[in-house]
Amino acid sequence: MEIPKIFKSEYRFACIVWEEEPVKMKELVALCNERLGWKRTTTYTVLKRLSQRGIFRMENGLVSSLIGKEAVQLEESRSFVADTFGGSLPAFVAAFVQGKALSAKEAEEIRRMLDAYIEQEEK
Repeated sequence: MEIPKIFKSEYRFACIVWEEEPVKMKELVALCNERLGWKRTTTYTVLKRLSQRGIFRMENGLVSSLIGKEAVQLEESRSFVADTFGGSLPAFVAAFVQGKALSAKEAEEIRRMLDAYIEQEEK
């Protein structure tokens, strides 16, 4: 399944839905006003756009997701690495850590992820 592109302002909206779902439209309007400073019409417009792309749905005044946050994050990160670093994950990691020291905890977490990936590939 292809994951549709979500733009930055849409992503902030989507995070509210994912955090609160299923959420009543009235509550979503209030949350978007509080957290994003949006009017009711903006909330409805963005929901309509994301619903047309198959990310969310509204049934009986209740908003829920059809595509989860993790799937969107995975697609966005892959797209970023492909577009910016020619698909090279090592080039991305090198650029990311350049000038920023990783803590021992962060480095260990990355090492565990890589070890788990290698272990899975060997099976």
